Amino acid sequence: MRAVVQRVKHAGVCVDGETVAQIGPGLLVLLGIAEGDGRADMEYIADKCVNLRVFEDGQGVMNLSLKEAAGELLLVSQFTLYGDARRGRRPSYIKAARPGEASVLFEECAAVFKERYGRLKTGKFQAMMDVSLVNDGPVTILLDSKKEF
Repeated sequence: MRAVVQRVKHAGVCVDGETVAQIGPGLLVLLGIAEGDGRADMEYIADKCVNLRVFEDGQGVMNLSLKEAAGELLLVSQFTLYGDARRGRRPSYIKAARPGEASVLFEECAAVFKERYGRLKTGKFQAMMDVSLVNDGPVTILLDSKKEF
């Protein structure tokens, strides 16, 4: 499982011109699900995201977690995080979980995030989404449950 974690001032998701999720200050997490991902991957990513110390304390030092900063969290499925563009010009998505499996895993992962931190909103799985954000900092962190990077 992979995640692109962005500290945001605000973020939102629109589908067909309609807002389906919107948050204020917090984290936007773009989540890629691979074939074979399971509960341990979900727990690793969720724990990392809600406990990353990427929010500033009173001295301006990134010392606070999402929980401590009382921010919001927006989770958006993004299979293209498993795009492999090392060869040719068209990325291969062979490592990404198939839509049926990924849909179930995304819902399970959202439940794990909600267990860890209740202030969660999600995009719409397998929809063409317009994701907007104002990256705060900018702060962007890459996570991989298999620790490939």
